[in-house]
Amino acid sequence: MNDPRIDRLAELLVSHSCRLKAGENVLIEAFDLPEPNLVCRLVEKAAAAGARPFVSWKNNTVMRSVYRTATSDSLSLLGEFESNVMSKMQAYIGVRGSANSEEMADVPGTQLDLVQQHVWKPVHIDMRVANTKWVVLRYPTASFAQSARMSTAAFEDFYFDVCTADYVTMAKNQAPLRERMLAAERVKIVAPGTALEFSIKDIPVVTCNGLRNIPDGEVFTAPVRDSVNGVITYNAGSRYQGTIFDKVRFEFRDGKIIDASCQGQTKRLNEILDVDEGARYIGEWSLGCNNRIRHPMLDTLFDEKIGGSLHFTPGNAYATADNGNRSQVHWDLVLIQTPEYGGGEVWFDGQLVRKDGRFLPEDLQPLNEGL
Repeated sequence: MNDPRIDRLAELLVSHSCRLKAGENVLIEAFDLPEPNLVCRLVEKAAAAGARPFVSWKNNTVMRSVYRTATSDSLSLLGEFESNVMSKMQAYIGVRGSANSEEMADVPGTQLDLVQQHVWKPVHIDMRVANTKWVVLRYPTASFAQSARMSTAAFEDFYFDVCTADYVTMAKNQAPLRERMLAAERVKIVAPGTALEFSIKDIPVVTCNGLRNIPDGEVFTAPVRDSVNGVITYNAGSRYQGTIFDKVRFEFRDGKIIDASCQGQTKRLNEILDVDEGARYIGEWSLGCNNRIRHPMLDTLFDEKIGGSLHFTPGNAYATADNGNRSQVHWDLVLIQTPEYGGGEVWFDGQLVRKDGRFLPEDLQPLNEGL
């Protein structure tokens, strides 16, 4: 794709997201990209900043064969290999395309669990997230446009508009919400099929404005681990480990998911939640506030930012907003609360803060722009 917008995106990733400095090592990991243009621009801009770029180019069809045939021993060795590389990096840029979004659909779940255990958790959760300046993003492909139910050309326009947002203004608008979340103790969430309460007392709150995800637009924390009680029914589908999950419903008692169901994949859903103890506890709660994204497209990086949404994440907590939960799972499941998705309410300490996707307090009004 010869597009000047790629230069702008590459500059954003290098200078804003990773803030690359001279002498730093950056790993640029590309998955299933249809063309190398963005990676080439990233290499050139990283080198111009005095950093040392390294490239890993991966193909999902090849990775499918690797995952289907791998053993626990071979994946453990792969995890050691990639951990060794990651340990030498100060920054990481992960770009994922997709020729076929269902490429991993026939990889057995037990194999994907092994990948999570031996590769994803040690390389990414334990090392990359904790020790590098990292950012991850998707790449516009025809397959991605299909998931968004858009033409390829229209999706490319949408993609670059959303991904190269004014993140400086976004950060300014998110600051009052962060202060309110820091001051809050009890949270109540109400929506069709949802009646949930939990505490966020003394848990850090993080604003997200282009430093980790592209596109961005969320403010997150985590519930006190054993404080969650009630029921949540997510209304955005989710593709996880090659399987699409719809109408996921969790029932909580003292923080733990004691009942989990969904449409057609309840057995696989519970297999994921049973991989370790922490998978049945919540590691993140976040309010989405990117109002340029309005509808789910089976891609977490976009769906979790939807204006008027929230995500409530079973699995590992981030060190920056830590409630102590540890797991090889981190699964951002999304509930949209705008009127066309059934509406809903978010309460802080008895105060109604957001109704039907719109923030009510005066200091949060800038977060409603574009809704």
